[in-house]
Amino acid sequence: MKLLVSAIEPSANLHLKEVIKHLDAKIEGVFDSSLGEPIIDSNEFNVMGFLDVIPKIKLAKDTIEKLAKKSKDVDKVLLIDAPSFNLRVAKAIKEKYPEKEIIYYILPKVWAWKRGRIKQVNKYVDKKAYIFPFEKKFWEDGIYVGNPILDEIQEFRDEKRYGNVAFLPGSRKSEIKNLMPVFRSLAKNIKQNKLLVVPEIYKEKIDEIYGDVKEFDIIFSTKEALLKSDFAYICSGTATLEAAIIGTPFVLMYKARWIEYLIAKSLVKLNYVGLANIIFENEGLEPFHKEYLQKFDKKILLNDLENSDINEFRQKSLKLREILKFGSSKNVAKLIKGEL
Repeated sequence: MKLLVSAIEPSANLHLKEVIKHLDAKIEGVFDSSLGEPIIDSNEFNVMGFLDVIPKIKLAKDTIEKLAKKSKDVDKVLLIDAPSFNLRVAKAIKEKYPEKEIIYYILPKVWAWKRGRIKQVNKYVDKKAYIFPFEKKFWEDGIYVGNPILDEIQEFRDEKRYGNVAFLPGSRKSEIKNLMPVFRSLAKNIKQNKLLVVPEIYKEKIDEIYGDVKEFDIIFSTKEALLKSDFAYICSGTATLEAAIIGTPFVLMYKARWIEYLIAKSLVKLNYVGLANIIFENEGLEPFHKEYLQKFDKKILLNDLENSDINEFRQKSLKLREILKFGSSKNVAKLIKGEL
């Protein structure tokens, strides 16, 4: 099977890596070069924020055109997350080749914003694979395939104290730039060993991207850091769900340019930012973890560390695993092969 893939985000490539383990397929398209030979390496799209996207507009248009043209020679198309890009890909492909089957894995978060995308997905996508049980109300003809984090994380945090505190400033350069000054300030007031999680792609650019890191020990595995840490400060994103699944106590932190934050706040109508909190709220449960957006009180953040309860988070983690049920990679592979 020839499969055209569009996975432009770091998290999408982690999920793709698990899916292709269950497929006998040649993949083409946009993805991380560590997984094969892409038309364009997904790291070219490594941006975050409305203003950061502007320089990438031409690249995105050219890439969509290439993907649409390439779709003629493949059996099926797999889109992963990134709706602003992938819905345009789906539209371009369907306009050229209406019979080409498109599978969309990790559907647009229409429960947060842009409900109009439901019509777009229904028009251009043949098979819809969602990853949170509560999304059924938006994708009645879709399939709950499970959640990819349960594929990628089998381990569960034990009750030991390791004397480490993890800092996860995100995977996009703008996230890192915004949070590192806050993390450095916190680190100077923490006696425990400080672990700074850095994606492998930045291994040779730590000084350039992160600045002064002398307060930290560098670690390249999110999972390893969380399993060995008593507490974590984590940028909003997939890593917060990973910590929730593992059972490591943490708080979510998010900081963007004020104009971007205000735009996002006006568009997104949610009570919480963290995925674990959103899942728990939809189940009628109390919040999983604390969230701090834009403004940070160092005294409060240090107090969260000192008063964290590993056993409490472990119990919440067990409940979260019960809600999500199972991993998604095998089911997505089945969906692609027409077995589900």
